[in-house]
Amino acid sequence: MDYLLQILADKLEFDYELVQPEDHLWGTPLPDGNWSGMLGMLQREAMEFALGPFGVTASRDTVCDFSEPVLTDNSGILVERPHQESDVTGFLKPFTFSVWLSILAGMFAITITFAAVMKAEASIFVQPIGGNSLSTSVMWVVKALTQEATEWLPRTDGSRVLVVTWLLASLVFMSSYSGILTAMLTVPRVTIPIDSLQDLVTQTKMPWRLESGSWMLQYFRESQEGLSREVYDGHEGGIIDCWAAREPISQGRYAAICDHTTMKKAMSWDFSTNGACHLYIAQEVVFSFNLAVAFRTKSPYRELANYWIMKLKEAGVIDMWLRNEIVNTSQCLKSPSFDRATNQISALDLESYVGPFMVLVADDDREASVRRVNMLVETRAPRLTSASPCNLDKCPNLTGQSLSCCTETCSNPVPDLLRFSVQPHKFGGILVLFPLFTNLSCIDQNI
Repeated sequence: MDYLLQILADKLEFDYELVQPEDHLWGTPLPDGNWSGMLGMLQREAMEFALGPFGVTASRDTVCDFSEPVLTDNSGILVERPHQESDVTGFLKPFTFSVWLSILAGMFAITITFAAVMKAEASIFVQPIGGNSLSTSVMWVVKALTQEATEWLPRTDGSRVLVVTWLLASLVFMSSYSGILTAMLTVPRVTIPIDSLQDLVTQTKMPWRLESGSWMLQYFRESQEGLSREVYDGHEGGIIDCWAAREPISQGRYAAICDHTTMKKAMSWDFSTNGACHLYIAQEVVFSFNLAVAFRTKSPYRELANYWIMKLKEAGVIDMWLRNEIVNTSQCLKSPSFDRATNQISALDLESYVGPFMVLVADDDREASVRRVNMLVETRAPRLTSASPCNLDKCPNLTGQSLSCCTETCSNPVPDLLRFSVQPHKFGGILVLFPLFTNLSCIDQNI
């Protein structure tokens, strides 16, 4: 605006003195009807015009006369630039919570259905399952999902239909998971926590401030409800403008709502000074408004100033001034995901492996616990010796597997503690615990 002031002084042939208001504010209405800041000085006719530029509003127009718009601008949110951070739960990010929940629900449903169908078909076709149907189902469902090889397959058609269904579902799940995870590791994306007013008021980590004495502060303060009221109720203080607050904003101390021109100028200063981008402009446009010079009411300079402002706009001079003032912003205006050089590979740090390692350690601890339980079972269980020979007279009319069970089971009762044991099995680094029941029917036949 200094260039505009020099041209107006030259063309309108006046001398000027720069004066600042005591409160260093743009100007907002006070309870007594007067205005603060530079607009208050215009209201009192203590100055001829205020360069600003000021956002044009209906309430401000009651205490001053605005020139032709110098430019049209937008307002937005200025925050510290987000950067890529290690995520302990990153290996879960390829799917949303609802998808993971659906997979777990599908595993549970297919396991129960598979076990029920195998048990029903075993009784219909008089074929042994080869173990407990539930534990067999759990083993096979987890193996199929984690793409582990298995030699066991059901012998009946109903079970095989379920096998094919789960194999196809597992193929879709795991192919999608591995593909998305590979893409996320190859081209990491930066999470942007604040990209709109809704994001600003719902988060709790970053405080925000408004420009003191600005028309935006007045707008939010006069809002009675909705998102705008939440912005005002949640703000923790004021700033002179985003240019004055550029350093604390870039350090992540707070966010601010400002005009885009000032925010871009702050970006230009940041990159030119530090050689890096530390500021980010949220994507949402909060307001669009005109910026103009404010004159006292019925000022004789206003019409002449309007003439030269229009001339400068038509010639593109004002746009040229802005381009010369706002430089080195092309990189900072890009998404934070592009901050990493394209010829660099994003290396994974140790924290990226914390999540998978925690799962692995927990599985190993559970496996050790199960082994200790099984050792306790074996210690407490009485050993069956040849001192108690099998009595085949107790097994009349038995053939095949039933006869084998009978001859291998001694006449001593088998303790309930030996009826089952919990066995750990690992599939693709995932520990699965499930009960392995002995052939209770065989034991009951011979006791």
